[in-house]
Amino acid sequence: MKLDILVLCAHPDDAELGCAGTLASHIAKGHKVGIVDLTRGELGTRGTAEDRDREAAESAKILGVHARENLGLKDGFFQNTKEDQLKVIQAIRKYQPSIVLTNAVQDRHPDHGKGAHLTYDSCFLSGLIKIETFDEKGNKQAAWRPGAVYHFIQSQFIKPDFVVDISNYWEIKMKAIMAFKTQFYNPDSKEPETYISSPEFLRMVESRATELGHAIGVKHGEGFTVSRYPGVRSLFDLI
Repeated sequence: MKLDILVLCAHPDDAELGCAGTLASHIAKGHKVGIVDLTRGELGTRGTAEDRDREAAESAKILGVHARENLGLKDGFFQNTKEDQLKVIQAIRKYQPSIVLTNAVQDRHPDHGKGAHLTYDSCFLSGLIKIETFDEKGNKQAAWRPGAVYHFIQSQFIKPDFVVDISNYWEIKMKAIMAFKTQFYNPDSKEPETYISSPEFLRMVESRATELGHAIGVKHGEGFTVSRYPGVRSLFDLI
């Protein structure tokens, strides 16, 4: 399945927190969108890898994404190595996205920055014909390089290079986030408290979206950074 937009991110729930509104808005416009989680989030304090699998599947239904899979890299220990790059390249060539969205270039969780650099480098390498990869059936994959890679903003604030209006998709974003029942605030949970399980964390997510939306004159926004200049054909492509 060829996708228009593919999210490659370190953990299940990274896509929801960082760019779910953007995904929902583009799905509503008829674009094909998918998510590939690099790890199962198995080192997370709350819940299990199996819990995260079920929650990711539920969130995918809420968002209406066309594909979601998990590469099974080692949570906390994956690296920007040839071995891990080849797995990411296989996913890129499988879905042939025009645009890739990925983790923040730096963040509180070291996996986020690692995920960003692994994805960015793999997107470039995926376009080299002398790197051979094979699909699930053993067929040789064609080289493919996405046209753009954009990094969403996570816990630490990074000044965005552009902001997407997600005002009409805020409720969908929050439903997708809350599909991860083991991870976020639940007053009935007996799990240990974590950085993301407090109600203050969810208030930060909303206040960030409100701030970025306000910056472009709308109710809610999601910000992205770029590693190379984006181009437009018309000034009217910009709000």
